[in-house]
Amino acid sequence: MNQIKLKRIESELNKTIANILLEESTDELLKSITITGSEVANDLSFAKVYFTSLIEMEPENLEKEMNEASDFIRKFVAEQMDLRKTPELKFVYDKSIQYGNRIEKILADIHEKEEE
Repeated sequence: MNQIKLKRIESELNKTIANILLEESTDELLKSITITGSEVANDLSFAKVYFTSLIEMEPENLEKEMNEASDFIRKFVAEQMDLRKTPELKFVYDKSIQYGNRIEKILADIHEKEEE
């Protein structure tokens, strides 16, 4: 599939899933999820969706909860997106934000030590 079209589908998938989590779910855990990105296979059979959460919970448990809700989310994605095939969704916790925050803290600590 054309890479530009695939990127558009990924972007639309991100927006659609974010709206579904916010508007359709009744679970507070799902409402706290932020979608950070996605990767869709060329044949649209599979999508890896990256997310973060404001709730302090182990990433493994968050992934488990999200993957249990994937059929619920996929049903709404099929209704809202015009795709010939709705991809199977696999949710993966995005650790890049935590990693970035950790680096910023380390740099701030170094900067404070230099000022002393």
